[in-house]
Amino acid sequence: MSTEPANAYVRRLSTWDAAMIVIGGVIGAGIFRNPAAIAQQTNSGLQVLILWVIGGLLTLAGVLCYAELGARRPQAGGTYVYLREAFGQLPAFLFGWTMALINYPGSVAAVATIFADYFCAATGLPDMWVKPVAAGGIIFIVGINLFGIRAGAWVQNVFTVLKIAAIVLLVVVGLVLARGHLGTSLAVDTSHPVSSWAFIGALLPVLFTYGGFHYLNDLAGEVRNPQRTLPRALGMGMAGVVICYVLVNFAYLAGLGHAGLAASHAPAADLMRRLFGDTGATVIAVGIACSAFGYCNIAIAGGARVLQTMGADGMFFRAVGRIDPRTRAPQIALAALGTWAIVLTLSGSFNQLLDYTTVGEWLGHVFGIATLFWYRRHFIDQPSPYRVPFYPLLPLVFVITVFSVILATAIHTPSDAGMSLLIIALGVPAYYGWRRISAPRSL
Repeated sequence: MSTEPANAYVRRLSTWDAAMIVIGGVIGAGIFRNPAAIAQQTNSGLQVLILWVIGGLLTLAGVLCYAELGARRPQAGGTYVYLREAFGQLPAFLFGWTMALINYPGSVAAVATIFADYFCAATGLPDMWVKPVAAGGIIFIVGINLFGIRAGAWVQNVFTVLKIAAIVLLVVVGLVLARGHLGTSLAVDTSHPVSSWAFIGALLPVLFTYGGFHYLNDLAGEVRNPQRTLPRALGMGMAGVVICYVLVNFAYLAGLGHAGLAASHAPAADLMRRLFGDTGATVIAVGIACSAFGYCNIAIAGGARVLQTMGADGMFFRAVGRIDPRTRAPQIALAALGTWAIVLTLSGSFNQLLDYTTVGEWLGHVFGIATLFWYRRHFIDQPSPYRVPFYPLLPLVFVITVFSVILATAIHTPSDAGMSLLIIALGVPAYYGWRRISAPRSL
C-alpha cells in the first residue's frame, strides 16, 4: 500500500513512462508542418539542417538544466515551483497565468484541432465535424486522466510509439525518393534569397517545435525515484527527439528538395504522396492524428498539475488544488483545463493566443533555468543528486541565446511579442486582485 497521504500524488511513473512523456510532449504536430516555414526563411537544405541541429543542442542544454531542477525539487508544478521558491509568488503567478490559463489550453485547442483535421481527412468525415471531433478528443483525454496517472501514461505510451513509427516511415520514404542524389538536397537554392534576420528569426519556430520538454517536470511528483529517473528520462528522451527531427528534415529535403519543402503546405503528406499516392497521404494523416492526440494527453496532464499547484497555494480557486484520494488525480483541475480548452476549440480563438504566448512560454523557460543559479548559490552545501555538466556555461548559453532569439523575434514581429508581454503584464493586477479576494477576512 502507498504511504503517501491521501491528498498527495503517488509515484507511479517508471523511467520508460517518463521518457515517453518527454518524447510525446515535444513531438506533436509541428514536425509534420513547421519545416516548410523554416525552409521559407533559409536558402539551402544545409541551413535548414543547421537550424534544427542548433535548436536541438540548445534545447538539450535547457533539458540538462531542467534535469537538475527536477532532481532538486521533484514536485508537481515544475517551473511554477522553481520560480515560486527562487523569486517569489508574483513571478510564479505570472508564469502560471500565462501557461496554465492561456498557453496550455490554447496549445491543446490548437493541436486537438490538428488531430481532428487529420482524423476527418483519414476517415472521410466532412469539415463540419472537425470542431466536434476535436472537442470529443479533449473530453476523452480528460476522462482517461481522471482515473489517475497510470491510465494517462498507458495512453501516452501507445500514441508515442505510433508517432515514432510515423517518423520512421517518413525517413525511409525520403531516403527511397532520394535515390543516390542526397547531396543535392543540401545545395543552395538560388531562387530563394533570404536575409540574415530571417535566418535568425527562423530559430524561434524551431525552438517552438522543440518545446514541451518541461511537461515531465510538471509531473515530477508522480515519478518513481525522481532524482535518478528525471535526468535519465529527460536526457534520453530529448536526444531521441533531436535525432528524429534532424532525420525527418533530411528526409523532407531528400524527397522534396529545398524549393519543394519551402512551397509545401503539408510536407509529410506531399512526401508520402510521391511514393504511395493518396494512400500514402492517408496513412501519414493517421500518424499525424496519433501524434497530435498524444501531445494533447501530455499537455492536459501537465497543465492540470500546474493549475492544481496554484490552487493549493491559494493562487487560484482552492477547489482546483484538490487531489482525489482514490485516483490521486487533480480531477477538478483536469476538468477545468479541459473545459477551457474546449471553449477555445469551439470558438476558434486559439491561434492568435498561441502567437501571443509563444514568446511568453520561452521567457518562462529562460527565467525557469535562471533559478538554477539561485539554487546553486543558496544551497551550496547541499549535495544535488544530479548536477548539470559545464555549469555555469550551459545555463548561461541557454539563457543568453534564447533571450537573444526572443529579442530578434520581437524586432521582426513586434505585434506578437508586444501582445505576449501585455498578457504577462495583465497578470500583475490579476495577482494582487486575487490575493485581496482570497485573503482571510478579519472579524
